[in-house]
Amino acid sequence: MLRKKVSPPSANNGNHAEPSLSPPQAPAVDLDIHKEFNRVEEIVLDSPRVPFTRLTLLDEDRLLNQLDFVRLNLPEAFEKALSIIQQQEQIISQAEAYAEKLVQTAQNRAAQMLDEMAIVRRAEQEAGQVRQQIQRECEVIQQKTLAEIEQLRRAARQELEQMRQQTLAECTEIQRGADEYADAVLARIEQQLREMMQIIYNGRQQLRGNSAATNQQTH
Repeated sequence: MLRKKVSPPSANNGNHAEPSLSPPQAPAVDLDIHKEFNRVEEIVLDSPRVPFTRLTLLDEDRLLNQLDFVRLNLPEAFEKALSIIQQQEQIISQAEAYAEKLVQTAQNRAAQMLDEMAIVRRAEQEAGQVRQQIQRECEVIQQKTLAEIEQLRRAARQELEQMRQQTLAECTEIQRGADEYADAVLARIEQQLREMMQIIYNGRQQLRGNSAATNQQTH
């Protein structure tokens, strides 16, 4: 027995727009049957229990109203489910057509790509030949550069050795000149010292002679 007339949610009039080539999304059912039955379960579980028994005090009006709502909306939910199934079949059919079109487009694109690949292969071959030619030229230039660097290195070593020998010779010559100059200076000083020693000696001899003469006059 129905406790209360519950108006079901308004349904679509069945007119659906034609789906495009892109696979459309299926609409959701307005009434969630599982959710409504969960509400029935919540009414039972939320009701107070009679102490020391397995009995529960239910709100009869609330429970029956919920059951009436579910009962009244089940046919509409089934209709919507059937509508969704039909729409999904239409979507699948349309998706198959869309996929077939994609396959045809892909085949055309593949044929075009084969032609392009032939051009690319030809370009790659030419590029490979140019690359090999450039590599050979670079190797020749590198070898030539290395030979020039080695030649410059040898010339630099020879020049450095010549400069070292020349510097050693100049140092030896300078040292010999310095030794000769020092010897000449020392010889001159030695001569001057000898002359001074002779003067000193003569002076002392003269002093001794004068002293002896004075002593004789005194006696």
